[in-house]
Amino acid sequence: MRNKWAGYTLVFSLCMSLLAPGGHSQAADRSAKVTLPNFTVSLNGHKVENQYREYPLLVYRDITYFPMTWYDTRLLGLEANWSPDKGLNIQQGPVTSPYMPYKSEQRNAAAYTAEVLASTVTINGKAIDNAKEDYPLLSFRNVTYFPMTWRFAHDQFGWNYQWDDAGGLSITSDNPQVQIADLPAAAGENDVALFKGYYYFIETTDTTNHVYRASAQRPSDKEEIYSYNVQTSEGLQKQASFQIRDNTLWLTYHLGGGIMGHDEFVKIGEDGKAQLVHQGYLNFHDTPYGTLILRLGASAFEGGNLYLAPPGQDDTHGKRIGDPKLMYAATFNGSWSLPTGGDAAYTAVIGDDVYVLASRSESDANNIYRINLETNATEKIVSSSVSRFRVIDNKLYYVKDKDNALYSSALDGTGEMKWSDHAVSWFDSIDGHVFYTTEKEANRFDLYQADPSGNDPLVWKTPVAEVRALHNRLVCRLGENADYGVVLLDGSGRLLLEAAKPVSRLLISDDGLLIQASSDSSIELIH
Repeated sequence: MRNKWAGYTLVFSLCMSLLAPGGHSQAADRSAKVTLPNFTVSLNGHKVENQYREYPLLVYRDITYFPMTWYDTRLLGLEANWSPDKGLNIQQGPVTSPYMPYKSEQRNAAAYTAEVLASTVTINGKAIDNAKEDYPLLSFRNVTYFPMTWRFAHDQFGWNYQWDDAGGLSITSDNPQVQIADLPAAAGENDVALFKGYYYFIETTDTTNHVYRASAQRPSDKEEIYSYNVQTSEGLQKQASFQIRDNTLWLTYHLGGGIMGHDEFVKIGEDGKAQLVHQGYLNFHDTPYGTLILRLGASAFEGGNLYLAPPGQDDTHGKRIGDPKLMYAATFNGSWSLPTGGDAAYTAVIGDDVYVLASRSESDANNIYRINLETNATEKIVSSSVSRFRVIDNKLYYVKDKDNALYSSALDGTGEMKWSDHAVSWFDSIDGHVFYTTEKEANRFDLYQADPSGNDPLVWKTPVAEVRALHNRLVCRLGENADYGVVLLDGSGRLLLEAAKPVSRLLISDDGLLIQASSDSSIELIH
């Protein structure tokens, strides 16, 4: 066996005459004369270029044989693993993979000599006696090949197949598929989003960022919806990001330096029209009374930096709300600081109330306050110093500065409960279950499920690089050297899907999982 990126391979053989009777017994000679298919073969819609493939499909005794490589098996919903003591084990599993062409520079010959496999093979827990097989398993280029008979392809692996003279052989599986987004190669150099049936991406030409959208059904048909100059006194500032706020897509980017510069927020309508709405260092939320504006520049340290702009008016018409002596979102930890983005949570709007992280002084810092938008009544809800909070299922969840552990309380601050056994880097809730990560080493985190009544169980067996809660699922991005790039878990921490191929980024999407591959920066979608 080669290593997993070239192999870990088993092979299926799918029959050109799947209904034809068997009956050939295995000869004493362990060599097998094989040929390349003279017909088209497709795997889950991907046409296989056998002529220049390092691991081509083969034909032996009029039966098509399938190479059990690392990516080919996972493309079709199978896990193939090899060990010196147990040999090759293959079984159906919650796995997927993008199609890997295994392209070679050298053209394959029309015929080769393979070997009848002598090592142990187990399928779905049952050992295969290759000496008794009418169509034995083969080995070619150190990869195991399986005959695509009805017994293996349909009964053991759950595949569907179709043959016709025009289209050749088509093999499909029922596991989730990885779709390569047909976007320009330059799209992966900046942020990408999928929202309400359209891809949104950015291409830079000279000193201009061009923002495009393209239908997910026709990604190559792009239309420009916005553009802006990226040439500033600080140089070219190309980077931008997409955000989904209150079921609306926004584009945000920074222009200028850290003190004299500012952020710009562009609202993108469902019709594709883009409009610059906010400028400055700020955060904002929709409320029943208008737009809540939290100004985050240096003036925040003077206090009273929370405003409410009436419906239909811009933030310049906003009136100051809350206690004007409070510094909203300003936190103290040896020195004063303001949020810099990421998942730092410091505001939430629930009905008529705003929950906000605020400080009065160094000795009275980092508390959670509640402001009623109708009466402007301002009260401290959580007196402990906290680094961030969120409202989940009508409860406050927050991380205290004193121990970096996760706590919860009712929305009025009563009934406090400690949730985590470990220091918390990230947290969220799915189906009533609370999950959090704790840093194990630099940029590597252990994922736990919080259990206030006992020890917190470790949810995933190895450290992860990133976790997000998306579409009622936990999405774990694994490291560059991991066997899989992304793992999906349900609200109980149960494995739903493992996707092969390392992933560099999780991207914004309201439909499926949008990712960027590490190897070639391609944008891929898992439905």
